[in-house]
Order: sequence, then structure tokens, then C-alpha cells
Amino acid sequence: MYTDGILGCMEVPITQFRREMFALVNRALEGETITVAYKGKRLRIVPEIDPKTRFDRLTPLQIINPEFPNLEDVDMLPEMQREWEKDWDEQGLV
Repeated sequence: MYTDGILGCMEVPITQFRREMFALVNRALEGETITVAYKGKRLRIVPEIDPKTRFDRLTPLQIINPEFPNLEDVDMLPEMQREWEKDWDEQGLV
């Protein structure tokens, strides 16, 4: 049996998995990754994640400066476009 306490994963041979199936499944349901080794291959047992809860764990990130006066400033568009084209030309994308 191999256990990685840092990553929360455990590797067991198939025989041990057969003997301790319910205990190992309970550990997987608690969030630990269980890897079963069988004939040189590995199977991972992880709990199913509800897509709704996956997004609930995201941390909001402020990507727009709220103090910027106007995000739709039409006067800045030509300058921005020139800068994009200059960058793209330097990278050989145009």
C-alpha cells in the first residue's frame, strides 16, 4: 500500500481493494483519491462532483478596474487597434 499524505491519495493492490472495498470507497467519498493497481494498470476511484458545487468553490477575481471611466470608449479604439496590430506584426501573426 502506498499513501501520499500531502496529496490525499492512496494506492492499493487489487487484492487489498477486494478485502477493504467498503472502507476504501468511504475514504474516496470523503475526498481521498484511491488508486487500485491491477496487472500493471491503475484505476482511480474519486467521488462524483456535482457541477453546481464545483463553480460554488470558485474565488471571484476582479478583472475590470471599476475606476476606469468608460470601457466602451470609442476614442480609444483606434489606438488600441494600432497597438494590437503592432504586437501581432512583431509576433508574425498578421
